[in-house]
Amino acid sequence: MKIYFAGSIRGGREDWENYASIINQLRQFGEVLTEHVGDGTLSDDGEAHTDRDIHDRDLQWLNEADCIVAEVTTPSLGVGYEIACASGWRKPILCLYRLDSHRRLSAMIAGCPQAKVKSYRDLPQLNAILEEFFGKSLSEIEE
Repeated sequence: MKIYFAGSIRGGREDWENYASIINQLRQFGEVLTEHVGDGTLSDDGEAHTDRDIHDRDLQWLNEADCIVAEVTTPSLGVGYEIACASGWRKPILCLYRLDSHRRLSAMIAGCPQAKVKSYRDLPQLNAILEEFFGKSLSEIEE
């Protein structure tokens, strides 16, 4: 299973530690193509690549992925773009929204019929959400 994880980069990096934890949990279900999103050394300036290179590489990864998991608490134009592409390509989409945020979730994400939006309070709650989304329990994966 190839998983595309989406989280804010240029929209703000305040959630990078949360992204790293989610990516770590996602590894139990498959290969995460976008582990760099959880890298604490990555600033909101982004990567040392051209915008076009990032765009083309990320769309290639998204097309290759079996599904997308997006942390949508921090608003990001890029994450929204990725969700829209995945929706058009009929990929399974899981959007994670942290309830303790002072931000409201975009209606374009919350109302997207192809996206499963799940709210959570803390990282331990994510295991059940991920198990439901991937249709497997952790015990089945470990066997």
